Amino acid sequence: MFRRRRRIQYKTPEQILKMRAAGLVVAEVHQAMRESAGPGTSTAELDRIAEAVIRSSGAVPSFKGYDIGFGPYPASICASVNEQVVHAIPSPDAVLKEGDLLSVDVGAIVDGWHGDAAITIEIGAVAPELTALREACEASMWAGIRAAATAKRLGGISHAIEHSVEDSGEYGIVSGFGGHGIGTEMHQDPHILNYGRPSEGPKLRTGMALAIEPMITLGSEDTAELADGWTIVTDDGSVAAHTEHTIALCEDGVWVLTAPDGGVEQLGEAAASVARTA
Repeated sequence: MFRRRRRIQYKTPEQILKMRAAGLVVAEVHQAMRESAGPGTSTAELDRIAEAVIRSSGAVPSFKGYDIGFGPYPASICASVNEQVVHAIPSPDAVLKEGDLLSVDVGAIVDGWHGDAAITIEIGAVAPELTALREACEASMWAGIRAAATAKRLGGISHAIEHSVEDSGEYGIVSGFGGHGIGTEMHQDPHILNYGRPSEGPKLRTGMALAIEPMITLGSEDTAELADGWTIVTDDGSVAAHTEHTIALCEDGVWVLTAPDGGVEQLGEAAASVARTA
């Protein structure tokens, strides 16, 4: 049986600069979400705010109209609450309440190039185990990003995420889902699982742009798809967290394209010089 050859898109420095512009729009949306999400706010209202930020920046939403066979996605963000892992469609009926955990995934296109990132937001005061879940998910994302600066193969990123989650506690790493290549399309090769062996996968090379995207739960790693064809929920009803950044592999380190500081605070000297001098 023949395996399909991976078609990884390698970017020039000039193209990465365009992706940085898209990434900064995504960062603006995340800040608006942090400021706007609270008890009594609907996810539909968050979607309206997000689209306004994207379009006022001269960008286009990556998600709106995106079609993987179920019809076009109708919104500019995915707004997933509690047991919803990813891809939940914003709704005026989905009103946030105190103690919820909300993940907001958003993408923007600038001059044909994509940025994509996700954050998990605590709504009001949440249970301590939900704060720990969010922190574990964020820590695993940064572990994967740091590994991208030194690993030889893609599996090094997956391995670092998995071990960070295991070190943080007893969490389920969502099966099958993960990060991806990104560039002139939102989803490109390679697929990046959040678990695996460091010796596996394609070699990491300068010019790769990757979305590092862990999803973890308080329970099972298994999921189910709802009838809308988009929303993914935990199989056991446990709460999930989701974080993501788009990164570029540069000659001398990693540039976190969707972080306002380029990842410098988290990565230190592992951050590319272009990030450290911006």
